[in-house]
Amino acid sequence: MPGVEWILFYFVLGALVGYMAGLLGLGGGGILVPLLSSIFLQQGISMDKVVHVALGTSLACMLISSAASIRAHASRGAVDWQIVRGMSPGIIVGTFLTTQLAANVSSAFIALFFALFMALIAMQMFINWQPNPSLTPTSFGGLIVVGVAVGSVSALAAVGGGFLTIAYLGYKNVDIKKAIGSSSAVGFPIAVTGTVGYMISGWHDSLSNPYVFGFINVPAFLAISIASAIVTPCGAARSHSLPVVYLKKIFAIISLIFSVKMLVSFV
Repeated sequence: MPGVEWILFYFVLGALVGYMAGLLGLGGGGILVPLLSSIFLQQGISMDKVVHVALGTSLACMLISSAASIRAHASRGAVDWQIVRGMSPGIIVGTFLTTQLAANVSSAFIALFFALFMALIAMQMFINWQPNPSLTPTSFGGLIVVGVAVGSVSALAAVGGGFLTIAYLGYKNVDIKKAIGSSSAVGFPIAVTGTVGYMISGWHDSLSNPYVFGFINVPAFLAISIASAIVTPCGAARSHSLPVVYLKKIFAIISLIFSVKMLVSFV
């Protein structure tokens, strides 16, 4: 079993991720994946699979935080369930297929993709770029296609689902509060499918580690999930009163620093 100091660190990390999930509608993977990669390396997980375990564990942690975030945003009427239902089938397909393919991809390549994607997120948050609003409303077919893209990216960059969902809904003229709330709800099918997918794809790679099932580190998952479930509603409550734009820039800086650190460790 990991030492007490690691468990305490997991709890602190879970509180931070949960607050960000509720506040910004983002899963916190930009912080969670790089830090978990470093922790798991020190705990003896092989470098070739450590990012897979970090991603799988991060997505598993989203199960609780996204559920808590959904409840908090839904209580304020900030979730468009029609959008969530439309995106979910594509998300399930995209996430599961990518988790199966990822098992055959090296950690170095995934780390590169993760760092580049975080750089893209950071740039968007800093310049606050938004596409010109579309004149056409969301359609069922369009939501499915976007869902596949969101699910695929989320399987390799746990922060990607919220970022892409909010960007797309903004493009479709959805109110920003509704976009954030719906993004949180979309995170749940991502978390469920990603957890199952990484557990299946990594089952034969990690059986030698008694605390890792597939690509899911159970002690980290439990501690982070408990802490995030407690703190996520606090973040959601503050999202209606704090300057989210500035907070996103801070989140982008921190995530980008950790992502670059993770990338340097694998090159």
